[in-house]
Amino acid sequence: MTASAQQAVLDAHYMARALELARRGHYTTHPNPRVGCVIVRDGQIVGEGWHIRAGEPHAEVHALRAAGDNARGATAYVTLEPCSHHGRTPPCADALVNAGVARVVAAMQDPNPEVAGRGLQRLAQAGIATESGVLEGEARTLNEGFLKRMEHGLPFVRVKLAMSLDGRTAMESGESQWITGPAARSAVQRLRAQASVVLTGADTVLADNARLTVRADELGLDAEQTALVMSRPPLRVLVDGRLRVPLDAAFFKAGPALVATCMAVEEQYANGPECMIVAGDDGQVDLHRLLVELANRGVNEVLVEAGPRLAGAFARQGLVDEFQIFIAGKFLGSSARPLLDWPLAQMKDAPQLKITEIRAVGDDWRVIAVPVPPASV
Repeated sequence: MTASAQQAVLDAHYMARALELARRGHYTTHPNPRVGCVIVRDGQIVGEGWHIRAGEPHAEVHALRAAGDNARGATAYVTLEPCSHHGRTPPCADALVNAGVARVVAAMQDPNPEVAGRGLQRLAQAGIATESGVLEGEARTLNEGFLKRMEHGLPFVRVKLAMSLDGRTAMESGESQWITGPAARSAVQRLRAQASVVLTGADTVLADNARLTVRADELGLDAEQTALVMSRPPLRVLVDGRLRVPLDAAFFKAGPALVATCMAVEEQYANGPECMIVAGDDGQVDLHRLLVELANRGVNEVLVEAGPRLAGAFARQGLVDEFQIFIAGKFLGSSARPLLDWPLAQMKDAPQLKITEIRAVGDDWRVIAVPVPPASV
């Protein structure tokens, strides 16, 4: 094996460790990306770090503190290009320069317009060898919400659905608890925890008296991770075009919430939840505009947990990046409610999905599927 090939293997090895560290911020870094850093000198890891939450030191700073003087002449592996601008914390590129590292390997460039290659440029100008693109695919997957917001001005939208084997979500009466078992419900709690926003509709809140909060006892995480999760609950957003949900509903009593509506805000909302008027031309809440507004607020990931009408609206309008469908081993019958409200007349109208994962979750199954753009079908 050539020296360059050996170096490529080592770079991938240490970047994999940096990605592992970055995943520790899976639930807490919003609106920032999840980032990990490993500092290596003479074939030994001398410092590690990961970004925990916005406003606190970035991964590089934690790793440099752990490395101390050993950072001089070392290689720093970072899952995202070091920042070059002053935000809530100083530039990490400057910290790496001041520490005297000899080489910086980034998994990918930062699409944030305030960075966008300038971090690596700053390092190169200081005489530090730089490289980018090591395990870039894994790095992009880790921060798909942050990247979509930076590159397209929209959050990553994940729709969670639970159904029976015959594709039904609730009995005709609306009864739906519980289709799936405890393991699946725990997985859903973790989906809520990782989201910037958990979004639902008036029908779900009125029918189920839903709160859509993260329940610590169902997360299935260790004590440290649970404490981190509960320190950063996702914003709950209610799509309620006609303000049908009363202010004394459990949803509003459970904590801060944002209401997306078409209505002029009534007087009683003056001391109630924040309202955003996003009326579309059809008299319904403009979901695309709502997503743009959420992205403008720094929202990276939206988890939609709604009934067939709202979930169907997201799907029909092409606003879904990923479906997570939990399937229970039971039938609910032909009169039960469908998965999505999405009438299709012909087979050629059926949208194509690519199934990326099928996995058992307790006694149930989880299917992850992503829409296939029409041009590639």
